[in-house]
Amino acid sequence: MDLATPESIRETILSTPVEDLDPSDGYRFRDDTIHLVFERLRREDPVHWSTKTRFGSFWSVTRYKDIMAVDMNHRAFSSDAFAGGSVSLMPRKPEEILPSFIEMDPPRHDEQRKAVSPIVAPQYLTTFEGLIRSRVIEVVESLPVGEPFDWVERVSIDLTTKMLATLFDYPFEDRRQLTWWSDIATGHPKDAGPVESWEMRQEELARCLARFTQLWNERVNEPPRPDLISMMAHSPATRNMDPKEFLGNLLLLIVGGNDTTRNSMSGGLLALNRFPAEYDKLRADPALIPKMVSEIIRWQTPLAFMRRTAVEDIELGGKRIRKGDAVVMWYISGNRDDTMIERPHDFIIDRPNPRQHVAFGFGIHRCVGNRLAELQLRILWEELLARHPRIEVLGEPERTLSNFVHGYTKLIARIPA
Repeated sequence: MDLATPESIRETILSTPVEDLDPSDGYRFRDDTIHLVFERLRREDPVHWSTKTRFGSFWSVTRYKDIMAVDMNHRAFSSDAFAGGSVSLMPRKPEEILPSFIEMDPPRHDEQRKAVSPIVAPQYLTTFEGLIRSRVIEVVESLPVGEPFDWVERVSIDLTTKMLATLFDYPFEDRRQLTWWSDIATGHPKDAGPVESWEMRQEELARCLARFTQLWNERVNEPPRPDLISMMAHSPATRNMDPKEFLGNLLLLIVGGNDTTRNSMSGGLLALNRFPAEYDKLRADPALIPKMVSEIIRWQTPLAFMRRTAVEDIELGGKRIRKGDAVVMWYISGNRDDTMIERPHDFIIDRPNPRQHVAFGFGIHRCVGNRLAELQLRILWEELLARHPRIEVLGEPERTLSNFVHGYTKLIARIPA
């Protein structure tokens, strides 16, 4: 929790009746006051029927164990896009839905996930390590010393976009298109980001589909290759997708490979500056980097929630969930649950159980690229410590206006001369 939260906002949140709290308010995420909302819900009503939202009514699940209970029970809680899906609180008409395997139930989920999961298997991660390290070194050594720069732009976006281009074997000179389409997919016309209207969003996503369809048509007639497009083109589970399903899976892989790692890269630098004693600890013992990586992901929680739809009446946390109810697992809240995690608001790089977090989810929908994300973060901090053991954050970051992508649009930093 940001201790610099203006007292007026703090008082407003603390005095609001619990039934009126809205955990889906993107402005609370942007001004970094959302943790106060979740702290009240965990304490007063951890399985909360949220009604004062612009997305309609849904159950807000805010404690670690309850989140795990939902995530692990895919038979009672569906991810199917046409039942409500998993990644959007906004009600969607059937024609607006872009299905992807994260919004499918077994067996289709399992089959489509299996088509792309080899790219993050151990043998590929070993192959990627040298490439990731060489790119990190190039970026780190290019950073100015003694001058302010935008960490989000110079480090986080640059590194994750290069990795995305590699995973898709996308034309490297056009790789920033992937960042653009990721921002388009998760953006909202009210944000200060690239989406100016829903019509613009549809036009840009059509361009994304057209470009990837060109690449698909090239690779489907070639021998299988170790990239995501070729894997989907040659798998029996994905080679006959219609255009909407192809685009849905593309956006899932683009956003999953971009926003999550990119915002953890930024969140890690912010956390170390917020907790300077931990930064000192890291410099004294770089062997703590792997543990710190897990702590960064917990503390940042780059994707705030996943949604499910109950397919049967079921009890959760003493509440009766009815068939058809929307159920939202607030990962960002579960990762600050003090009944499971000691001093959860603090950033502690040598926690005894650093992987005890819900940021990757549980069960069949656990993040397919979690090991690749951890690898990228580990290498980044190894090379940063070796070259720039101290990097200062200058002022408050600019945060994303989103209740889903918990991230940053700007983070000004400086390497001391």
